[in-house]
Amino acid sequence: MEMQAAEAARRWLADQGVSQVRDGWVSDEKPDVLLTANQVAHSWAGDVFAEELRAADQVRLAFGLLDLLDDYWVTCEIRFANESVEGPLPADVLWDGYRERLEADRDIEAVTYSLWVDWFEDHSTSATAFAEVLGNDIDRMVADPSKALLRRACRVLECSGPVPWPVKEPTYRTAVRLPALHPSLFRGLLASFHDVYGDQEPAAALALLNQLDLPMHTQHRAELGQVLAAGHKNRYRSPDAWDAAVRSCS
Repeated sequence: MEMQAAEAARRWLADQGVSQVRDGWVSDEKPDVLLTANQVAHSWAGDVFAEELRAADQVRLAFGLLDLLDDYWVTCEIRFANESVEGPLPADVLWDGYRERLEADRDIEAVTYSLWVDWFEDHSTSATAFAEVLGNDIDRMVADPSKALLRRACRVLECSGPVPWPVKEPTYRTAVRLPALHPSLFRGLLASFHDVYGDQEPAAALALLNQLDLPMHTQHRAELGQVLAAGHKNRYRSPDAWDAAVRSCS
C-alpha cells in the first residue's frame, strides 16, 4: 500500500513538473536548480488539498507524498488541511494513514515527530489522536500481538510523553501486561517526566515503573524512580530534582 501511495505521489509531482534525480529533485520551471525533499514538501505538499479530488483521496495522496519525501512538513500540511475551513479530513482515512505507517518496518521519524509535537502536545487533539493510534487497539495488541502491531505500540508509547495522564494511563496499565512493551513503556514514562509538556502522576507512574521487567542497570531507571517517589511531576516544574537524583544514583 505504501509503495503504491508513493508511486501515485510521484506521478502527481510529475504532473506538477517535479521529478526526482540522482541527488534530489528538479522542477521543469528551474531544471538547473536542485531541490531537497524538504523544499519540495514546502512548495507542493499543500497543493494536494487544492486538487479536485474527494477529501479521502487527497489524504491518501498526501500520505503518498510523505512516503516519497519522508519529510515532516507533509504532516504539517495534512494537519493544516484538517483544521481548515474545509476540514476536518475524513477521520478513518487520516488515522488509517498514521496507523499503517506506524506499523511499517522502516524508519518513520517524520510520523512519530508529527504525533509528538503536533497531535499529542495539543490538548485539543491529544485524546483523539492517542486513542486512534494506540488506545483503541491496546487490548487487541496485548492479547494477540503481531510484529506490526508491536511496532506501532512501541513507537506510540515512546512519543506519548505529552499526552495527558488521565488519557494515557489506562493504555499504560494494559501495556504493562505485555513484557515486549516494557522498554517502550519505560521510555514513555521517562518522556512523561522530561518533556516540556510531559504529564504524569508520580504515584501512579511509580507503580507502573515498579512492574516493568527491564534489563539490569537500565539507564535512568533509578533516577526516575527516585524523582517519582519524591512526588515530582515534571522536570521543568522541579528543575533541581533530576540533577539531585543523578548525583545520588551515581
